[in-house]
Parts: sequence; C-alpha cells; structure tokens
Amino acid sequence: MNWLYSRKLKMKERILTGDRPTGPLHLGHFVGSLQQRVTLQHSHDQTILVADLQALTDNGQNPQKISDNILNVVADYLAVGIDPEKTTICLQSALPALSELTMYYSNLVSIARLERNPTVKNEIHYRGFGKTIPAGFLTYPISQAADITAFRATQVPVGDDQLPMIEQTNEIVRRFNSVVHDQVLCECRAMLSHFPRLPGIDGKAKMSKSLGTAISLGATANEIRKAVKAMYTDPNHLRIDDPGQTEGNVVFTYLDAFHPDKTFVEELKAHYRRGGLGDGKTKQILEDCLQSMLDPIRAERERLLADKAMLIEVLRAGTEKANTVSQGVLLDVKRALGIALF
Repeated sequence: MNWLYSRKLKMKERILTGDRPTGPLHLGHFVGSLQQRVTLQHSHDQTILVADLQALTDNGQNPQKISDNILNVVADYLAVGIDPEKTTICLQSALPALSELTMYYSNLVSIARLERNPTVKNEIHYRGFGKTIPAGFLTYPISQAADITAFRATQVPVGDDQLPMIEQTNEIVRRFNSVVHDQVLCECRAMLSHFPRLPGIDGKAKMSKSLGTAISLGATANEIRKAVKAMYTDPNHLRIDDPGQTEGNVVFTYLDAFHPDKTFVEELKAHYRRGGLGDGKTKQILEDCLQSMLDPIRAERERLLADKAMLIEVLRAGTEKANTVSQGVLLDVKRALGIALF
C-alpha cells in the first residue's frame, strides 16, 4: 500500500465544538452535544472550546457571570465522561491566535453580510438588542470562523440553526485562499445533531438557563422534582380518562430523549392517547428516570468542583496544546499575507 495513502487512512477527522460559559450545562446540552462528544472522542481528533470571549459578546456588562462559570462547564464535561486525555479542552481567551485571526478575517467580510446571517438575525431578535447591537456580537460569525480554521477542523457539530455560521466560515476560507492565491485554509462540514433540540420545561422555546426553563446537570433532587411537576403537558387533558396528545407534550418529549426503554415509552404514549393515564403518573415516571440518570453525574460534578486546582490544570494543559496548534495556523496565515517578517 502506498505510504501516503496509508497515512491518510489513519488520520482522524478533526472536530471543533464548544460552549459559552454563561452557566452550568443542562439537559439540552447533554442530549444535543455532550453524549455525542463522549462517543466521538474515541474516533476523532476532538477539541472543545470554552468560549468565554464569545460569551462576553452579549454579557459585556456582566463579565463575572462568565468567569464564575468557566470551571462549572469544565466540571460538566468531565462529569459526563469527556476524557481530557482523548479530548483537548481549552479556553478561548487564553488562545491569542484566535483574536488575531478574527482581525484578519474581519477585513474580508462586509457589515451587510454579517447582518444578513440568519443565525445572527435570529439571535439579535431573541436577545432583544434592537439597535444597540454590540459590535462583538455582530462579528460573532467571524470569531467562529477563526476558531474553526485555527484547528483546521474538518467537521463541526451543529444544529440546523447554526448552518449559516458554517456557510459563512467556508465563505471566509474561500475568500482568504483567493486573496493569497493558495489553499492555506480548509473548509469544514457541518455534523448535524441526530436529536431534535430539546424544548424548555414550559414547552415554548428551547431549553434556556436565563429563562429558567432548563434542568442543569447539577440540579438537586428537589430541583428536578419541581421542574418535572411544572412541565407543560396537554392543556386539554383535564381528566385521567380523557384522550391526550403526546405531540408537543414536554413530558413525552423528555421521555423520548432520556428513558432507556423505548418500547415502554411507546406503550405509555398509546395509553395516554386513548385515555386512562394521568399527567401525574407520566411525570413521576419521567422524574424517576431523570433522578436515576443525573444522580451519578451530580455526585461526580460535586467531587470535581471540590478540587478547582485540578480543573484549572486540565484546562491549562489542554489550552497549551491548543495554543501550539492555533499558533501554527496563525503563522501560515501571516506568511500567506506577507506580514510574517520576524
């Protein structure tokens, strides 16, 4: 077998993913990305970015909210099974190449193009910025492009709502390569989540820490109980004997996501639809499921947070490794631009 061909076969796909440390991670993160990351770390070269700089783009007036949650997020990663020996966990603000790449790429993107980005438009509306949009938030897609290209990521796990960000990253890559007349940067592919976005317990929107509609991975038994009791069900299911709707019923959405016995869940749905199954019973089944699943994660998370020096060391070691990679890409970019004079 040709040596180069053999080497390519052995090379792992490179993945970049991450989270904004605006609070502890929750069940939406668990089903949407964390479980996938635990699996991918065995087959891919995976980097996870604790994106504190990007979190500041809409929390610039409250930086302590971000600094207070950096180690919370790292503890969440380790508690669910992400292994720092297999996955590089790094801190965005400690990687200077990312900010420098953002500056270079910002000269290749117009303000009008940023304003047309559907993800940015939706997030601006969701956060109610109006006309007071922070400049950092508007340039979020450029920063994300810097992150992705700094690690030469070939795949980026995202939800459907983030596809415009991947598209814009690849536009920047093509534009840069065209300007320097060389294939310095590589395009990436979206790796779509196999599970739909988990709604908040109110059933109105995605799970949100800020809106109080999320169940965190470190939630206490009482917090889980209260959240399940408050979950939106079928408002027309007034009596136990009434037929109920399972579509849009948050309890059944969560049972689909987390209950290990899918056949049992389908039987519950059939029973609920024909009548004779009360919301109290289905909520108790879900609570028992969540308590069983989250109890060991919560215990491990508490153990990890009791040793903050260890968490800092995990983050420091991963950041040092990531810094070596990102600085190499930055040097390639500067050489291509003709500004790597010394």
